[in-house]
Amino acid sequence: MQIRFQPLDSETVRALRAGWPDAHGQPAERVRAEGGGNPCRHCLDFVPDGAEMLVCAHRPFPAPQPYAETGPIFLCAAACAPWAGQGVPPILRSGPDYLLKGYDARHRIVYGTGGVVAAAKVAARAEDLLARPEIAFVDVRSARNNCFQARIRRDV
Repeated sequence: MQIRFQPLDSETVRALRAGWPDAHGQPAERVRAEGGGNPCRHCLDFVPDGAEMLVCAHRPFPAPQPYAETGPIFLCAAACAPWAGQGVPPILRSGPDYLLKGYDARHRIVYGTGGVVAAAKVAARAEDLLARPEIAFVDVRSARNNCFQARIRRDV
């Protein structure tokens, strides 16, 4: 099975860059990236050290509901192309491990799918989860801070 890592959609990113409210109804904060470890959820690469970036609340679900987690994300403040590459994107190759969770078509966590996975095994674990018919997508989160990183879907 082929999988694809899905970045935040460009329409949402453009709106946040233009000052539209985030998941908490606030405009994104504009700060300078420090230390090189600031993963952009649009290009799925790191915001260059010293470059301006956005920090905002994001809920990667269509509506609030008990399983719709909201948390902080970073975005390049300047225009960047959405991730369209093959394989695992750069932001998921830098840490030692990541939290993966499978969700059904109603955007509910499928119990028993969540777990911390070594970075080198993220794609394989996502493939295993997506082989199950009840899993619609897999979310990747930081294993330490629980921040949303990217969504993984079947590549059809």
